[in-house]
Amino acid sequence: MRKKRVYSNENINKNLQDMSSKNIDTIFRELDSSINGLSEIEASSRLSFYGHNEIISEKRNPWYIYLLNSFIDPFILILLVIVLVSYFTDIVFAPSGEKSWITIIIISAMILVSVILKFSQEHKSQITADNLKDLVPTTTAVERETMGKREINISDVVPGDIIHLAAGDLIPADLRIITCKDLFISQSSLTGESEPVEKFSEINDKHVNKNIADLENIALMGTIVVSGSAIGIVLQTGNQTYFGTIAESLTKDRGQTSFEEGVKSVSFLLIRFMLIMVPIVFLINGLTKKDWLSAFLFAISVAVGLTPEMLPTLVSTNLAKGAISLSKRKIVVKRLSSIQNFGAMDILCTDKTGTLTLDKIILETHLDVLGNENDRVLRHGYLNSYYQTGLKNLLDIAVIEYGNEKGFNEVTKIYERVDEIPFDFTRRRMSVVVESENGKRQLITKGAVEEMLSICSFVEINGDVLPLTEELIETVMDMVTKLNEDGMRVLAIAQKNNVPDENVFSIKDESNMVLIGYMGFLDPPKDSAVSAIKALYEHGVDVKVLTGDNDIVAKKICKDVGIPIDNVVLGIDIEEMTDERLYETASKSSILAKLSPMQKERVISILQNNGHVVGFLGDGINDSQALKQADVGISVDTAVDIAKESADIILLEKDLNVLEKGVIEGRRVFGNIVKYINMTASSNFGNVFSVLAASAFLPFLPMLPIQLLVQNLLYSISQIAIPWDHMDEEYLRTPQKWNADKIGKFMLYIGPISSIFDIATFAIMWFVFKANTIELQPLFQSGWFIVGLVSQTLIVHMIRTKKIPFLQSRASTPLMIMTFIIISVGILIPYTEFGTYIGLVPLPASYFPWLIGILLAYSILTQIVKNIYIKKFNTWM
Repeated sequence: MRKKRVYSNENINKNLQDMSSKNIDTIFRELDSSINGLSEIEASSRLSFYGHNEIISEKRNPWYIYLLNSFIDPFILILLVIVLVSYFTDIVFAPSGEKSWITIIIISAMILVSVILKFSQEHKSQITADNLKDLVPTTTAVERETMGKREINISDVVPGDIIHLAAGDLIPADLRIITCKDLFISQSSLTGESEPVEKFSEINDKHVNKNIADLENIALMGTIVVSGSAIGIVLQTGNQTYFGTIAESLTKDRGQTSFEEGVKSVSFLLIRFMLIMVPIVFLINGLTKKDWLSAFLFAISVAVGLTPEMLPTLVSTNLAKGAISLSKRKIVVKRLSSIQNFGAMDILCTDKTGTLTLDKIILETHLDVLGNENDRVLRHGYLNSYYQTGLKNLLDIAVIEYGNEKGFNEVTKIYERVDEIPFDFTRRRMSVVVESENGKRQLITKGAVEEMLSICSFVEINGDVLPLTEELIETVMDMVTKLNEDGMRVLAIAQKNNVPDENVFSIKDESNMVLIGYMGFLDPPKDSAVSAIKALYEHGVDVKVLTGDNDIVAKKICKDVGIPIDNVVLGIDIEEMTDERLYETASKSSILAKLSPMQKERVISILQNNGHVVGFLGDGINDSQALKQADVGISVDTAVDIAKESADIILLEKDLNVLEKGVIEGRRVFGNIVKYINMTASSNFGNVFSVLAASAFLPFLPMLPIQLLVQNLLYSISQIAIPWDHMDEEYLRTPQKWNADKIGKFMLYIGPISSIFDIATFAIMWFVFKANTIELQPLFQSGWFIVGLVSQTLIVHMIRTKKIPFLQSRASTPLMIMTFIIISVGILIPYTEFGTYIGLVPLPASYFPWLIGILLAYSILTQIVKNIYIKKFNTWM
């Protein structure tokens, strides 16, 4: 009977050490597997038994967890406390004939509206995000009986599976290496070591007490194959891997964005404001009215009115709606908070190859050392690309496709592969050893020109092999420079015949070689790149190219797509720069070329440390660190596994114009959230002064607690449509970042306006309509009920734009409809039985001209103050 092994943090080291010390046959027996892999039936059975190869911390939470989390919000908790207090004051200790559930029902309705909306949006957005992630699954090559080698989703890998690995692959589980060739693995995600480590298949008897990452024949889940190839057997999957047991500590904590911190700070500011003002309101009303119970109930109602219970709902709804909207534009959002970073981004750093350029490399030319077209160079390049077993990049594919068109596939019938020396990012070259049918052996190497020159001692010119002199090196570099200036990427081709009669070769064999020529590749810019770069510049996003390629090719591509090429910085130059000097240099430069992965990460980090919100667009193995470091990491669905895993956002098509759509959507989401925060903060600030003034001078409460609660409930419902509103074009043209000072200024300038017209309403109801006695307080309260509700509902239309509302800028249809409905309901309530029940009375027809005058004057004064604010601070919202 199969026994499920459960490893803990304490014993996983020992378990993997044991597996490291056993021979492969023993492991095959223990896992009931073989070099041919598992059958499909057995694999399916093990998947049911062990579960999917996933980390629990990354799994979707059950629906009830989202529901419970929807209650865990400071504003909701405050309302729950108020419900509890109301239960005792209105039910438990109230006289038998005065017990009332109405306050509890209204506050509970407000809680339910907020909780249900937040729960439904967050749960739906998580499901959407999970489903979208399924569109870009991470796969691995697995060997299965009868089916052979094929790609499957990493989550379907089970213990006993045989995995084939090549450069660029993400290790899908904890593996014991069966066979490998020049296998180098980056373990930086686990150990922090920047240099890759070499792995072997042999047993090391000195494994005892070794750190797991140091076990030479064990490859750990989450690490990356940098170069070479291997075959391994899966030992453990999911949470039973080494990565799974420490996943929480390994997850890079990016912390909260400035926006998230800002929302939290405003939330607690409003709570503190409420905790200070509510006792003051209670004391003033208690002392002036001598009815402490009514004063207490009124203070509770004021507390409800000062509680922006819709804030968490609107934030989550906006982000969820943004993610869904972006998915329709073929943008997958893996991390919801990255949507706002998209809008705040003011610098986009991008790799060149595959992002600015087409993902289709064309072999344009194949030349001898003097620049003449030469088929021998093509033949050697074809054999090198054809016989390598590692990750075939776009250059290899271009060589093979071009060679097939020219009939060079026939040479594979003459030559057979003996061995290879895989590519790695340090050497920047790869070699194959081939043997012809008559027994002649050759080592053929191709790679970056500078690295190839370092291993060549000779050069072939017109059939003659000559020593590689400094003069000839200069000739070679002049030719390469000319090709680079034409936009070509150049690889050098070298070979040697005096190859040892052996079957295993290594880097040391790459020496004393003969340079025979070069191949020139064109990677044309994408059609969408020019318009996309122009649009990003127009929207305030500076574009910088961070590439490992040489500066000449980078300048050619950048010139073609409209990126300035005046200031170019090389990786070798920035290596010795201080952070201050590097920031000064990078901020002025659009092209940073010949960068290592670590240098890309450093440039992004320094830009961030100086107040910039930085995005990074990349799709290669060497982009993964930069993608993780950036505020918003952007990749594509055809990227290598590790790039997709590191990214926050994935583009489902390589059309750069979708970036502009993402930026605009991020700014729209940010704008709608800030819109509500500004409105709530200013409204609450003004309402407190109104309540304090009324409480101090009126012989009765300016509004009954139940009336205040109904007003607040209607107002809260009116804000539900804000996520569906749009923003002015001018707002979307510039990056939008959180600024706490702007919230404070906005509150101080706009808040008192509502107090002015509240007090004006008090005066009109007192002097014009003579509602200045206890008997006529329902008339007074009805008048302020309508003015307060209508003005608060209309204020969003004044705040949402720097233009004149309704005339120069109109809200979205959903928001207009919701505004109309709530205003209509608010005006009609005093004429209904419900209005009578809560103490409101019908207002005379003469009231409505005054209402229109108040609202018109309110709107005009708000617009005047808005213009003063914009002129003074040169900003709005």
